[in-house]
Amino acid sequence: METQAFTFAASRFVPVATGFFGLGTGYFIWGGQALFGFPKTNPEVNKTLGLCGFWMPGFMQFITGVFLLIGLTWFNVFGDTAPLYIAGLAFTAYGIHWFAMAHRRYIETSAVPDGWMAIAFLFLSILGVDVFRRAGDIPS
Repeated sequence: METQAFTFAASRFVPVATGFFGLGTGYFIWGGQALFGFPKTNPEVNKTLGLCGFWMPGFMQFITGVFLLIGLTWFNVFGDTAPLYIAGLAFTAYGIHWFAMAHRRYIETSAVPDGWMAIAFLFLSILGVDVFRRAGDIPS
């Protein structure tokens, strides 16, 4: 038996809109509640916000990151660009971060350790800025 090799067509469309939509929706929902205090925080609101945070920003960013990484490594449909690797890593990591924050809010535990997690995500963000800067992908 001979091994069959499949080649997929290159895609000019990188699926980052899904991740950014989820992120924007998450910030809108959680940020709006935190900024305006509406609805008032109570166990039911925390559970609802936990579910919203899990599915919208969490899942949508996670699936975007996985899609990017698989498209880059297994199928090579997005070309070989370093910025997309860091974008895949960032979307995946931030999606899992939203999973953790949403679960924490759903079960109503302390948010204090999130400050330590923010340090790791600060370094990930700095790495992303450096990779995009070196690639010349800076918005004007």
